[in-house]
Amino acid sequence: MKTSPLEQTVTNRPTDVWNDSCAISELEYAIANGAVGATTNPVIVGQVLKKEMHLWKDRIKELVRTMTDATEYDITWSLIEEMAVKGAEKLLPVFERENHRKGRISIQTNPTNYRNTGIMLDQALRFDALAPNMQVKLPATAAGIAAIEEATYHGVSINATVSFTVSQAIAVAEAVERGLNRREAEGKKNDEMSPVCTLMVGRVDDWLKAIAERDNRIVDPEALEWAGVAVMKRAYAMYRERKYQTRLLIAAFRNHHHWSQFIGGDVVLTIPYLWQVRYNGSNVPVVDRIDDKVPSAYIETLVAHFPDFVRAYEPDGLAPHEFDSYGASVRTLRSFIGSYSDLVSVIRDFMLPNPDVKPDPA
Repeated sequence: MKTSPLEQTVTNRPTDVWNDSCAISELEYAIANGAVGATTNPVIVGQVLKKEMHLWKDRIKELVRTMTDATEYDITWSLIEEMAVKGAEKLLPVFERENHRKGRISIQTNPTNYRNTGIMLDQALRFDALAPNMQVKLPATAAGIAAIEEATYHGVSINATVSFTVSQAIAVAEAVERGLNRREAEGKKNDEMSPVCTLMVGRVDDWLKAIAERDNRIVDPEALEWAGVAVMKRAYAMYRERKYQTRLLIAAFRNHHHWSQFIGGDVVLTIPYLWQVRYNGSNVPVVDRIDDKVPSAYIETLVAHFPDFVRAYEPDGLAPHEFDSYGASVRTLRSFIGSYSDLVSVIRDFMLPNPDVKPDPA
């Protein structure tokens, strides 16, 4: 029987594929094609709820009815947690098969708390206890880096998100190393922990395209399709050189380079369902390209025209206090916080139905 391109991507290679969604049908498709994990964020949860409202409507009504003292925020987080736990159940056979090193689902801390280390840590510890195969997403902001170290020290397998630059990836890996070393010094086990650092390669491309639009810059458009790939490959080379225990994770897919250029690497590809279907239906050869160089002409174009590419590409391009204000970080935090607000408003409509709208007969 012919195997799919994504199955070929992970067969006899260190490369892993995750499903970039907690939607049950999409997760089942991904697992059938070799996926060994899943990720969520406020945008994804909102999308899943729209797709699978028929699965969740009655449960939301029950939460509203039984959580009599709860705010709309409390019920929102109860729903997010239940979605993550259901996804974790689907991945539990993978978790057991892989000796707890794979088969996790990532759940993201409240994006509005990106400046508060203590609150993020408290939520991370709560999420970690929801299921044995949870992975907790914390932002690679200045406060998030500190939370990543502390969560790691407490035994949480972290997934750094809101991350776009080599300097953020290094800061995340160093924070994880400090946390793991503190655990080791106290005789605590690290062998089942599996930290990852996301690089949102497509959002790097998005940000540079936005700059080009804003500033009326004309460059070779193909160069803009390779910016995130260039950042990721540089970070990957440094991770290998420094032997970090964190793995890099590629997210925010926009083209086939974001899959094909990382085949063969000891990395994770967290791929949305739509892109999984596209890749599986493509005729792009599944060959190792992780060590292929980004065409030098594209690097030269990006360096010449986009200082924010240099800030993303150079290991010292950003200081930690600049992580929060980097353009791609701001855009993504605003997107996550906006999607979180939208999700809360969905719950609000269950708690306080609009009296001007005819009720759903169901």
